[in-house]
Amino acid sequence: MDLETDILERVRTMRAKGAPFALATVVRTVAATAAKAGAKAVILPDGAISGGWIGGGCARAAVIKAAREALADGQPRLISVQPDDQLQALGVAPGEAKAGIRFAKNSCPSQGTMDIFVEPVLPRPELIVCGASPVAVAVAEQGARLGFAVTACAPTAQQGAFAEVERRVESYAPPATSEGARYILVSTQGTGDEAALTAALAADADYVAFVGSRRKAETLKAKLAGAGASAERIAKLKAPAGLDLGAITPEEIALSILAEITMVRRRSQRGEESHEA
Repeated sequence: MDLETDILERVRTMRAKGAPFALATVVRTVAATAAKAGAKAVILPDGAISGGWIGGGCARAAVIKAAREALADGQPRLISVQPDDQLQALGVAPGEAKAGIRFAKNSCPSQGTMDIFVEPVLPRPELIVCGASPVAVAVAEQGARLGFAVTACAPTAQQGAFAEVERRVESYAPPATSEGARYILVSTQGTGDEAALTAALAADADYVAFVGSRRKAETLKAKLAGAGASAERIAKLKAPAGLDLGAITPEEIALSILAEITMVRRRSQRGEESHEA
């Protein structure tokens, strides 16, 4: 197996596992460089190179830094590693960005130029729907069309309400952790509300919301607090779920919820704090 085939196989394996990584690809070289155009490397969130090769220390530090930043905000980077005289001719300093390119200094004897495209490859955002109410089913259907990996958490007898989902958990308890962004909706409609909320609040998630009236949510929050649930976790519960669109039908309510999840998701990617209650 040649190096290119090996790296592509590594990429396929990591995609299948849903593991986050960055793919660095050399797109241009000028003069003498250790790696040539087309060379690739897989870089993990901790900066470790998991496979492939993009040259030695001349470019490695700049590429690893760019990879970690790209994985943090979900945006690709184009890095240009150049000798000092070339940077001076362009009027840029190492670490400076100009016209969408981040420049770095090549201190190696080769004094070549290497441009590297760094692309974050992130797991699909996970949407976990607890309960099988009409709103839950509508959220699952619309969420799948928006690109979410949908998990239906509901007892076995209720699973038939969902047509196609990515994963099924035959209880109200979602997995405790996940590799990527995760959004949890509890829409149990009076059947298992407390159990589903307890499980949802115990899981790590970017968003946890409850479909129900504000009064009902406050009653359930008091019960959860009395049962020992963390005040910090309870405070993060969004209830009622969704943006106030005046929604009435299950499909409209699902739209309001997914609009809110999209807002939370994009704000997080831009490094903004959510101001929603």
